Amino acid sequence: MRKPKHSIKLSADEKNDLQKITKKHSTGQSLLRRCLIILMANSGMLYQDIASSLGVQNSVVTKWTSRWIEKENMPIIERLIDLPRAGTGDTFTPEQVCKIMAMACEKPEQYGRPITRWTHRELTDEVIKQKIVKSISPSQVGRFLRKADLQPHRNRYWLNAKPDEKKEERINDICQCYENASQNNNELTISVDEMTGIQALERIAPDLPMSPGKPVALEFEYERHGTQSFIAGLNVATGTIQGLCLDTRKEDDFVNTIKHFIENNPNYSRYHFVADQLNTHKSEGLVRFVAEYCNIDHDLGKKGKFGILKSMETRAVFLTSTDKKIVFHYTPKHASWMNQIEVWFGILMKKVIKRGQFLSTEDLKNKILKFVDYFNENMAKPFKWTYQGKALQA
Repeated sequence: MRKPKHSIKLSADEKNDLQKITKKHSTGQSLLRRCLIILMANSGMLYQDIASSLGVQNSVVTKWTSRWIEKENMPIIERLIDLPRAGTGDTFTPEQVCKIMAMACEKPEQYGRPITRWTHRELTDEVIKQKIVKSISPSQVGRFLRKADLQPHRNRYWLNAKPDEKKEERINDICQCYENASQNNNELTISVDEMTGIQALERIAPDLPMSPGKPVALEFEYERHGTQSFIAGLNVATGTIQGLCLDTRKEDDFVNTIKHFIENNPNYSRYHFVADQLNTHKSEGLVRFVAEYCNIDHDLGKKGKFGILKSMETRAVFLTSTDKKIVFHYTPKHASWMNQIEVWFGILMKKVIKRGQFLSTEDLKNKILKFVDYFNENMAKPFKWTYQGKALQA
């Protein structure tokens, strides 16, 4: 057998760097093969054995071992990449490329196409139709888009948040409310909200158990048995949960849940409820209950006409006033992170709902309430709050 024409002797660092490249998932097949050629040559393998092992011609092994030696003073990657090829140069001017990119950022409807997004082929067709170029392939258009990091096939949602003129005031109020919750034993602070549309899903086949290298497999198809709404409250001082699992989440449902919280936590001098600005949280029924509980007997007015009941704004002013036993604290618009119960809903979803199996809405209800008892007994603790408008930490 002939000895290798180009003897490869790697330093420890070179060998280590080549091995790291071979282990990366992102390494392309060509680069991987070239790394292996050098590593195998370094181990003393004959070139024909290397070629046979990797399924390449002997000349390929000779080419890359030769180039490795010729470029010994260059970085490893540059010693393993192809040399620039001779060509005719770019066939598209910078101006043409810019126009193609500009069209990709426009809506297809502007060009009379009844579609909502560009594909490479349709964009290519329109580029030629508008006489930006005489001819171009969809793959070339795709290369231009990738180079500019433009992705017409993708989209994301964004929220055009409405300004909240009381944002800072509300943030400071709720942060202060949370801070006071553990300091004043005579007052109770509850973070309250609804988790709606919880589906009672029954999978049509049992789960497949976990095995080495394989997670639990859940059946894809399921049968729907209806939904439940869980109106829950988190005791900010203790981290415990209370709530009602109901078929609906109407105005009366929220009022009855507030009554439930108070009845199950009697004898506090004041009750603080942190809630978002959903209309049912500022309803006529809620105002009437609070007024009755706080022995406020003056005229409340008429909904849509005058007085406290006139509008959501007037009802909110009454509900947030601090001169009575029940006080509501509303989060700023689009600031659900301010409401601690939202963190707990995430726990409920992960622990019970996401992989749950529910034979009926009654079964779903029972499992939610059973988890509430389990959580209160084994997991409940107050959430840490930074008091600076930052996100919660469990």
